[in-house]
Amino acid sequence: MPRPSTKPFRASLSRSVRLLREFRHEQSDPARFYTALAQDSAAQVAHYTPLDSRLVFDVGGGPGYFRDAFREAGARYLALDSDVGELAGLGDIATGTVVGSGMQLPVRTGCVDVCYSSNVLEHVAQPWTMAREMVRVTKPGGLVFISYTVWFGPWGGHETAPWHFLGGARARRRYTRVHGHEPKNKYGESLFPVTVAAGLRWAREQEDAGTVDVVHLTPRYNPWWSRWMLRVPVLRELVTWNLVLVLRRR
Repeated sequence: MPRPSTKPFRASLSRSVRLLREFRHEQSDPARFYTALAQDSAAQVAHYTPLDSRLVFDVGGGPGYFRDAFREAGARYLALDSDVGELAGLGDIATGTVVGSGMQLPVRTGCVDVCYSSNVLEHVAQPWTMAREMVRVTKPGGLVFISYTVWFGPWGGHETAPWHFLGGARARRRYTRVHGHEPKNKYGESLFPVTVAAGLRWAREQEDAGTVDVVHLTPRYNPWWSRWMLRVPVLRELVTWNLVLVLRRR
């Protein structure tokens, strides 16, 4: 059986370019973008832990792109989402899915091998409560993989970007005025500012408390050699785009 890797995931520049090219299609062709992202995510998680027959719990799994990618990698897959519309995005809601809150996961303590979340943390009012819940439900020795969009990155305001740099509420009002309707991601309701600094601090606090080992902290879309930017306070907020926290449950 493959042993879990303790080495960082070495993302290449070509991978970064490919993902950023796909990112341009998120609004026009979401199936294309999310399929590419899901397949890349399954490969990245598999770098840290074997997926064959492992139970992956996806917090905020959405309509099924990640389900397909993780199952193709051999994992058993469960998903949670708070939005029935998101879960049914590809048709009927698949078996192995549940509607609930990420801030109070309806799963018993220490029962999943991998607890995974992609681009969800910035959509909950209490992001670190959700992150702690993800740690809680993971088995000792299991993997917690959290990826979220950074507020001060180019896409922090989602469809209201780049006006979010002038304030989330102002960006929301401008979008409504220009488009004649509210954005899907409503600042203060379904979109909240989450920073790189907050993620790094939370991860270290969990390690200091003895609940996890920090395996890897890295920008999701950037090549591996750009990790040094996480040590530069202002720069990291602007160029990270998306931060990945990889933790192993003690």
